[in-house]
Amino acid sequence: MTIVPLIFTSGLASGINAYAVVLLLGLLGRFAGADSVPAALERTDVLIAAAALFLLEAVADKIPYVDSVWDVVHTVIRPVAGATVGALIASTDPGSLGEVAAGAMGGTTALVSHLVKASLRMAVNTSPEPASNIAVSLAEDVSVAGLVTLAIFHPWLAASIATVLLLTGLLLVWFAINRIRAFRARRRERRAARAAASPGPAAGQPVAEGGIRRT
Repeated sequence: MTIVPLIFTSGLASGINAYAVVLLLGLLGRFAGADSVPAALERTDVLIAAAALFLLEAVADKIPYVDSVWDVVHTVIRPVAGATVGALIASTDPGSLGEVAAGAMGGTTALVSHLVKASLRMAVNTSPEPASNIAVSLAEDVSVAGLVTLAIFHPWLAASIATVLLLTGLLLVWFAINRIRAFRARRRERRAARAAASPGPAAGQPVAEGGIRRT
């Protein structure tokens, strides 16, 4: 089942940037003679559409908060793209893995990686400067390009790296959630401390409506 690692890796990459995956696979299949790439992705109209959408995402993904809105919009698109690419890859080798199973694998992997990406980008957006967004987005673009290219020529190595990246991302999300919870807990404690330290009405001085003491 040599296509299984390719489906897994392309699914993970689709959860990060689905248009880059379609564009790269199509270019590798058309100009590098990659037999595992389905002919549907090598069509000129598909390549043009993928290139245009990739350029649009390349800009939107580097603008703070716009990237999170873009991620929300693509919560459905990326898993669907991962499932579609997985099913198409399986169609090139009918005796290896069923198209339904391949689609399920690609879609599920894309959904998990998308949720990791979206969560981490929301955490990055708390930074007051935009440089971190640009750096993280460029790192994602380079990772997708490297993984997809490696998956064509060394699928098992690419799948191993993809697994490590996915587990690392899940760990970072868990760490970020714990940090946010700790921050909120400290903020509640500070509010409670300020409320306890604020002076109340003197003993024996009832408070009337509106907060005016009765004498």
